[in-house]
Amino acid sequence: MTNFRDQAIKYGLLVLLAAMIVFFSIAQPAFLSMINVFIILQSVSIVAILALGVTATLAVNGFDLSIGSTAAFSMMMASYVMIVFDGGTTAAILTALGVGVLVGLVNGFMTVQMRVPDLLATLGMMFLLLGLQLIPTQGRSIAAGMSLSGGETAPGKFTEAFLFLGRARLFDIIPVPVVIMLVLAVITYLFLERTRHGRVMYAIGSNERAAHLAGARVKFYRYLAYVMSGVYSSIGGILLAARIGRGDVSSGNSLLMDGVAAALIGFAVLGAARPNAQGSAIGALLVGVLLNGLTMMNTPYYTQDFIKGLVLVAALMFTFGLSKKRA
Repeated sequence: MTNFRDQAIKYGLLVLLAAMIVFFSIAQPAFLSMINVFIILQSVSIVAILALGVTATLAVNGFDLSIGSTAAFSMMMASYVMIVFDGGTTAAILTALGVGVLVGLVNGFMTVQMRVPDLLATLGMMFLLLGLQLIPTQGRSIAAGMSLSGGETAPGKFTEAFLFLGRARLFDIIPVPVVIMLVLAVITYLFLERTRHGRVMYAIGSNERAAHLAGARVKFYRYLAYVMSGVYSSIGGILLAARIGRGDVSSGNSLLMDGVAAALIGFAVLGAARPNAQGSAIGALLVGVLLNGLTMMNTPYYTQDFIKGLVLVAALMFTFGLSKKRA
């Protein structure tokens, strides 16, 4: 019985993912077509990147609720630099990444120096960024040829190099955002699981006081976690802007919930019961498969968040409930 429980904890989520794929494939044969597979991967790439950032904060027992708004603000800033200032690809990317670093540092300052609880600090940052992104354009989306407040037309446009990041396919098959997501997932996995720094972050998350007494630079690593989260969110915002070719004020609305859901579902992957990069990536894939399958089956849109939440709650209850019984 104990062995069965152990196996259920370790492989339960993967079995659920496989069962979903089989079910949707039977219900809709086009679900497993090569085109749809890469549509799913492309749709989850940005969510997975944001989830990897959340994973870094969870590793130090933090939590970043500002990932969605950081991605949206970075998307708007990159678009603003390219369209309004005609700044070019490099300037837009560096500006967006700078936003991520700055947000991460501010979140780190509030939680480390000011001792504001992580949830409250990042919730405040979320609302600040959601409002701030609307101010430069007076609540309008940013697109080539838009009219500025003075009546003139915006001089810039999205360059081909920038749009390549969100729309191009390597070998005419693999979307570039998927490649970027996979690279970041591998880097995050190696950093958290295979380096001393990652082990220190997990130690801080497990027992911050004990880690401090052991000589760990707790403040530095908590700052690092939030900067990682901010930068990953900015990368997600860059890819989002490159995919849709505009700075859309409503495009980042669902990123927070999907990113957090993927990171938390990741706790249940392979029985980890802790934040981990590979679990977050698989969690994002599970969410993507679920939403894509429901859409192909013409499931009403207003039920999809409920079903997604149900899967998240079930996965966490299953993992932590069985883990507690095993202990």
